[in-house]
Amino acid sequence: MADARADKAFPVSWDQFHRDARALAWRLAGEARATGGFDAIVAITRGGLVPAAIVARELDIRLIETVCVASYHDYKTQGGLQVLKGVEERVAKIRGGEGAGVLIVDDLVDTGGTARVVRAMLPKAHFATVYAKPMGRPLVDTFVTEVSQDTWIYFPWDMGLSFQPPIREGAPG
Repeated sequence: MADARADKAFPVSWDQFHRDARALAWRLAGEARATGGFDAIVAITRGGLVPAAIVARELDIRLIETVCVASYHDYKTQGGLQVLKGVEERVAKIRGGEGAGVLIVDDLVDTGGTARVVRAMLPKAHFATVYAKPMGRPLVDTFVTEVSQDTWIYFPWDMGLSFQPPIREGAPG
């Protein structure tokens, strides 16, 4: 198991995440116009639930499915992937199968492990994430913000309100 905590921190507020997820929807709207739209969204749990809800609202997609993959354990370590729930067959077979017409949404692609597992389930789906790290970036079709591989993203659902020391106080000197 590799330690997933990184050297740099990127805290994301609810407001910022909402703006970034809407920016993702904006990009996906153009893709939808070019390809005939998306018939369903598959949210990768748990991180993909919030952006999938925002994208579904913005693009007026009503059919939402989940695929449940566990990769982070105890919020610190990324270990072996475990598929807890696959994609419903009816969703996977839209437009002839293999995920054609399906939009996969997640909060982040990190090393690409989860993305590879879900891509294997739905190879023709369009894969979108809000944030992308370099190792996983080639596996997604659309994303909003790239962050360095050594950055840990603190999502708003993982944080409480508390004081954050200035970067200069925590920077190595």
